[in-house]
Amino acid sequence: MLGHVNDDLLSIGQFARLARLSVKQLRHYATLGLLEPAWIDPASGYRYYRTAQARDALVIGLLRSLDVPLPVVAEVLSGGGGTDARGRDSAAAALARVRDDLEYELARRRRTLKSLERILATGLPGAEVTVVTEPPRPAIVVRDLADTPEAIGRATSACVARLMAAKPPEPALVGLFPLDYGESVPVAVALTGTGLPRVPGADPEILPGGAFATAAHVGPYDQISLTAHALLSWCAERGHAPAGPLREAYVSDPATTPPERLVTHLMIRLEHDE
Repeated sequence: MLGHVNDDLLSIGQFARLARLSVKQLRHYATLGLLEPAWIDPASGYRYYRTAQARDALVIGLLRSLDVPLPVVAEVLSGGGGTDARGRDSAAAALARVRDDLEYELARRRRTLKSLERILATGLPGAEVTVVTEPPRPAIVVRDLADTPEAIGRATSACVARLMAAKPPEPALVGLFPLDYGESVPVAVALTGTGLPRVPGADPEILPGGAFATAAHVGPYDQISLTAHALLSWCAERGHAPAGPLREAYVSDPATTPPERLVTHLMIRLEHDE
């Protein structure tokens, strides 16, 4: 039983039970402005909610069960219950992005599962490694910090977005990643070539040249670590000292190329030639 309801108001405990949330969660969502109490008793400070707010509370709970970030939850809630057409469109667009992100993540997990099955059945994949000489290359480099190794993909995408916003005529992008990961990981993406545009917050740099061990990765970006392992193993077996960072030269356009056909050239600069 929800207990006595006065003027359609529920205590925070009663509302938490109705919404299938904890009191702590409700207080947190109120602090963030996602779901504020309908009334706070000025004398006691007790919080009260209306039964009509249960819809938003349940929507929040369902979205959070899908690991949807709170800022996106706020977008979905912003117009979902109103009569304003623009607000409803905004909420629908936010929910559509949630659906796209979930479908992308599901596809990524399926690809990863297939790779794991293949590794367990046949072992780690190898890679054909060659040594090439690269000249120094002028570049514009943007940097970000991934909070964890799992966040490298998001940080890399953010760097790419900053570079592409400058509308380079012939984008040639190279990811730059440390050989050794810490709890957080510095990430950089370089735009190479001539006639480089100005990018806010980025300065011109020169990517060093020299002898590089290189291998081609064909497949999703989230499985590049397999080819990186093969490349680093090749260096270790031959006594080469790799000089970071690990470079990823993105050959394919992910907007027009299926993930399983993306071509990326991995390169590690060597301290000494073979």
